[in-house]
Amino acid sequence: MSEQSDVMAVASILPLFYRITPASVSEGPAGTATRNYLVRDSDQRRWFVKSYPAGTDLEGERKALALGEFARLGGVPVPAVRRTVAGDLVVSADGMAVSVTAYVEGAQTAEGGLSGDRWAAVGEVVGQLHRVLAHHPAGPPRPVPVREVCDVKRAGQRLERLLARYAEGDCGGAFAVWARQAAAQRLEALPAVAALLKELPVTLTSQVVHGDLASPNVLVRGQEVAALIDLRPPGHRCAAWELGRIVLDPRSVLARPDDWPVGLASAVAAYRAANPALRVEDLLSVPRVAAGYMACSVYPLSEPLDDPAAVTPALDAYGRARHAATAVLCERLEDVEEVLRDLLC
Repeated sequence: MSEQSDVMAVASILPLFYRITPASVSEGPAGTATRNYLVRDSDQRRWFVKSYPAGTDLEGERKALALGEFARLGGVPVPAVRRTVAGDLVVSADGMAVSVTAYVEGAQTAEGGLSGDRWAAVGEVVGQLHRVLAHHPAGPPRPVPVREVCDVKRAGQRLERLLARYAEGDCGGAFAVWARQAAAQRLEALPAVAALLKELPVTLTSQVVHGDLASPNVLVRGQEVAALIDLRPPGHRCAAWELGRIVLDPRSVLARPDDWPVGLASAVAAYRAANPALRVEDLLSVPRVAAGYMACSVYPLSEPLDDPAAVTPALDAYGRARHAATAVLCERLEDVEEVLRDLLC
């Protein structure tokens, strides 16, 4: 479909399936894999319409939206989902599959990194989210071995395969050249990463989580969290990993070299107040898990080979920041953990 025909399709779907009479429909901010639209209805309410590409697992999207509804019922700031008149979360019509949620007014993503009171605000909301999702029907929190969170052996195999692919192919571009060098550095550093991970508890707590709690999926308004968006279908992941992923975003770490340890401490304190059930051992593990996970990851180093079209200037900048932030976290782990011990113990 063309852009204009997509807008017309959205305009026809809304009154038929959602009893929304659109006064205006315009293309909204692009998603990773979706096309998004902003709608103002005849009552001046605003809606966010997500259009899924062909081949999307729509049942998975329904489960993800239902998880957001579950979190919202528990008081977590998640945009309200508009169900169809038949009660469905996703509808397919006119060659288009869409979902509709309330538009979050006056908010922006946290992609600029955390600062000031935002660290504590994010920590509190993530703690609230994990407290609520611990009671999800998909199952309660459970202990899992550290290797399920950061698997050094598997990371070594993936990095070796990636370097072999780079050696076989002619993949040009400055990011591809840098990514190949960074992959070699990560492979060389894995023995040190393995030693770093031995200091973690034998097990960490795994539970139902957001699943994609990155800065584009946290909407902020001033110093507060306005909404968490784009949850994934219910699945168990390490709670400490998810908390560290957002509060130790590479851009926050690099942009505020003197402030981020204090920001981390304030986020962890706020998380603990909102979710006292998570073990102290897990909270103490947040920076070490974050460092180990990033050191074991091949993303986005593999993108020039796996999805060259995804290599944008933004991805280039993020990849380099992620690599640099991993080194910073590893260098300052002991100091940061001492701050957390003083806070939690």
